[in-house]
Amino acid sequence: MAANMYRVGDYVYFENSSSNPLLIRRIEELNKTANGNVEAKVVCFYRRRDISTTLIALADKHARELEEEMENPEMADLPEKQKHQLRHRELFLSRQLESLPATHIRGKCCVTLLNETEALKSYLDREDAFFYSLVYDPQQKTLLADKGEIRVGNKYQADITDLLQEDEDDERDLAKLEEKVWDPNSSLTEKQIDQFLVVARSVGTFARALDCSSSVRQPSLHMSAAAASRDITLFHAMDTLHAAGYDMTRAIAALVPQGGPVLCRDEMEEWSASEANLFEEALEKYGKDFTDIQQDFLPWKSLTSIIEYYYMWKTTDRYVQQKRLKAAEAESKLKQVYIPNYNKPNPNQLSNNVKPALLNGAVGGGVPGPPGSAQVPGLGRACESCYTNSSYQWYSWGPPSMQCRLCASCWTYWKKYGGLKMPTAAGGGEAGTQPQHHEPPRPPHAAQRQPQVCSEDPAGVLSADHRADPGGPPPLPGHHPAPIFGPTPLPPLSTQRPSKQNAHYGYQTGPKSLRH
Repeated sequence: MAANMYRVGDYVYFENSSSNPLLIRRIEELNKTANGNVEAKVVCFYRRRDISTTLIALADKHARELEEEMENPEMADLPEKQKHQLRHRELFLSRQLESLPATHIRGKCCVTLLNETEALKSYLDREDAFFYSLVYDPQQKTLLADKGEIRVGNKYQADITDLLQEDEDDERDLAKLEEKVWDPNSSLTEKQIDQFLVVARSVGTFARALDCSSSVRQPSLHMSAAAASRDITLFHAMDTLHAAGYDMTRAIAALVPQGGPVLCRDEMEEWSASEANLFEEALEKYGKDFTDIQQDFLPWKSLTSIIEYYYMWKTTDRYVQQKRLKAAEAESKLKQVYIPNYNKPNPNQLSNNVKPALLNGAVGGGVPGPPGSAQVPGLGRACESCYTNSSYQWYSWGPPSMQCRLCASCWTYWKKYGGLKMPTAAGGGEAGTQPQHHEPPRPPHAAQRQPQVCSEDPAGVLSADHRADPGGPPPLPGHHPAPIFGPTPLPPLSTQRPSKQNAHYGYQTGPKSLRH
């Protein structure tokens, strides 16, 4: 029951195609539509097969730099198979949101930000585990490092000095290490300090009355008094009192110098109403990603100003109202949804009575196993990924013209991780490349005995033995040996128009797709 219950924040698989790999998404909202169906608003994650080769090269470069920073030669020691499978576990976060039917959910997975202290191999040891370290922008076609990286290592940690011994003197100049800004043991009482702070607020209110821009922003006396009571006014008053040596007369004179009363304003007063609206809109879109807020919404503001304004904005009634409004909206939305297991047969399932010799481009004869293994006579090559010849269920994989298939285990891997288990020629080493049409490799003796139609026998009627040994005697007159059919040569792929099915799988087409 719990495995089929999906909540906001879960990472899930979505199926939008029976033949393509599953999509990986994070549920942001669960909404009930007018017709009673449930839709999930999700954040998109992309696989390596979904981005261009140029961006893949950038991702690989970032991975090498990260490996050098970690000073961990783990990747170099991994076998090629594990390196190949590790690429299938890498995802790219995006800011893109989309709505999908909740009935298309096909299970849960786990996606985490890559931690520099974590071993990459640990992701291979866990089922349905993925990692990401880069953010992909599908509109701009760019990759950027995620701002939420965990800063660990010698580069980010403080160097702690040794403790002083009991009789050892501290030779450091403490005046250079810190600055005293307030003396709690001054001659003033708490009541006198509070009276001075009231005077400072009054001066701040009067200064706003004299300032034209402040009169526009705070047209009423109450608003001006509230602005003058903010922390920036109190901090200035305490600094002034400390600088005057806690002399009330000198401190009050410093609050009202010869040019007029001192006006202290913080970010809440400096920002206009339109800038505040832009900030709230940006916060709704990006959250607390202040760098993106500055770049896309408030480029004329400094990053320090934006962060300072955010923490002041959280103390306002506006923030409290928005928080209540969001809480009310969240109450009206679904918290979770139950999706039963999807048990309908996949259209790519093959019937068990299909002859193996008709699959995987085999034309009869022997079947190759993994590289270096002997042929299995009498069967067509089975799984394109693991070369197994037995499976309780087979699935068609790739364009129909290639007649490739996967076993049940490799089909599940393909759907979840977007690639083949083994870095085979059919998989091209990377997920999403075109399975190349090639004849099964033959043993040396089979290569020597391969029938060849020579120019002296254009009709191809000589016996196989005579064609293998042209110097031998010709066949007897009147004797008609059974014709030997060789594989029909295929036209170059460059002359063939790619079908929609080929484009559907994202496979490449070109003259190099065949190996003769």
